[in-house]
Amino acid sequence: MDPFDWGVIARSMDFLAAGMALSALLVVVATLGGVVGGAGLAALRRSPRRFLSAPAAGYVGVMRSVPLVLVLFWFYFLVPLAIGRPIGALTSALVAFVLFEAAFYCEIIRAGIANVRRGQSQAAAATGLRPWQALRLVILPQALRAMVPVLLNQIIIVFQDTSLVYVVALRDFMTSASVIASRDGRPIEMYTLVAVVYFAICFVGSYALQRRRKLNYR
Repeated sequence: MDPFDWGVIARSMDFLAAGMALSALLVVVATLGGVVGGAGLAALRRSPRRFLSAPAAGYVGVMRSVPLVLVLFWFYFLVPLAIGRPIGALTSALVAFVLFEAAFYCEIIRAGIANVRRGQSQAAAATGLRPWQALRLVILPQALRAMVPVLLNQIIIVFQDTSLVYVVALRDFMTSASVIASRDGRPIEMYTLVAVVYFAICFVGSYALQRRRKLNYR
């Protein structure tokens, strides 16, 4: 068995950094877009009007029932057939991630809002605030405190899911390491590096999550 070659890691840093940059882009876009879309879906699901709440609930139910890799396939292969032109691997991946994560963030936000005592909404209404003003100024700030740990956990999951973009020929961090492992014949070095990097990032995120929960209990 050949000795562990640290040089292959050093020689491949630029290629690996490009893969990590793509992974980071997917996480940022999926998180920001998912939170915005999730907030909109949560507002629709809380609507007393059935024609608004039912489609939102159906969308969330479908997205939470299918694997992300299938959603990636939908947007990469089926949407171009429907619209008659290609949309590109990166665009399809970004859209798929945002639409998929919006369903999960919707439930996180909805649960956070439900965690706020009903009397807060009644007190806001008594002061003359309209429903959307009460939601923005009174309910959401309080709900955010309960949502932050779950939001951090979901971001960790999104980062782990970025490795799935290999199915649409994108080179995230995991795929970049696999390319180098095959090219240079050094799978032990590359996959050890991937394991260490994923562990370090997820460990830091999990530690921050635990710290946040301890602060909430005080």
